[in-house]
Amino acid sequence: MSDQLGFADGWVSAKVGRNASLERLLVEVDWDRFEVVLSGLRADGVGRPGFALLLMLKALLLQQLYALSDAGLEEAINDRVSFRKFLGLSLEAPSPDHTTLCRFRNRLAEHGLADRLFGEFERQLGQRGLIVKQGTMIDASLIETPFRPGSRDGKRRPVDPDAANTARAGRAGGHYGYKVHAGVDLGSRLIRRLLLTPANVNDTVPADRLVCGDEQAVYADRGYAKRARNQWLRAQGIKPRIMHKSWGGGPPLTRWQWRHNRLIAPRRAAVEGVFATLKRWMSLTCVRYRGLARNGSHWMLAALAYNMNRSLKLA
Repeated sequence: MSDQLGFADGWVSAKVGRNASLERLLVEVDWDRFEVVLSGLRADGVGRPGFALLLMLKALLLQQLYALSDAGLEEAINDRVSFRKFLGLSLEAPSPDHTTLCRFRNRLAEHGLADRLFGEFERQLGQRGLIVKQGTMIDASLIETPFRPGSRDGKRRPVDPDAANTARAGRAGGHYGYKVHAGVDLGSRLIRRLLLTPANVNDTVPADRLVCGDEQAVYADRGYAKRARNQWLRAQGIKPRIMHKSWGGGPPLTRWQWRHNRLIAPRRAAVEGVFATLKRWMSLTCVRYRGLARNGSHWMLAALAYNMNRSLKLA
């Protein structure tokens, strides 16, 4: 990546290709820290001009922010002046093609760097005081996975061996795919923790991994209600704001428990807006790749892009 302008840039008005959000990200994000995380990867491009690792990361973030395919991202980089400015590319400079972008994303997954990149930006958000820490909302949402075209027996064939069904085989209403679990900051709606599992993993199984440890309370619906979890949270000084449920064969909820649930429900419901943004605005209704590792890495990049965009509304 080069900061020097090419010959063609001198003939283009400064007003062309202006994107206020991307320009703010260039200034407000400490990109040097991301370069440190990426330093373990060699620059890509054997047999062809290489591209800086930070440029490639920025390109993948643009892909998430604008819900682009690899081919669509390649086309947009060549077409949009604002994208080239964000990447530090002059108008005359070559840009990565969709194959190069795909290889780089796969290398991030192989080295587990998406989690570290996400964690680095969380530290930056904390240093800027944008994470409120009044509470963490935890919840999960189902994500579809592609199927092969129907065969003669009329059944769809899943293509991802790491995905799973939420119901027993042959049972109506099942969902084959993945499940994304998120821990979201109550005040800022920034994502602090995110996990991807097969769809048959119960919401409550990875729930404790969504707790950050520095929040004042944890908010969740009754699907996360466990006596052991409430005790564990209290031992850490965290208030368990988890909705009560009536246990099988046990007594019904008391009047106090009903009131407790009514007070918590509207507060924890804000996490649904985060999932709606990821699915509708960022088009993450279906996983794009095959395998838990690659899809999990992709979702961490999406969460990173979401937090960057969200931070612009908070600063």
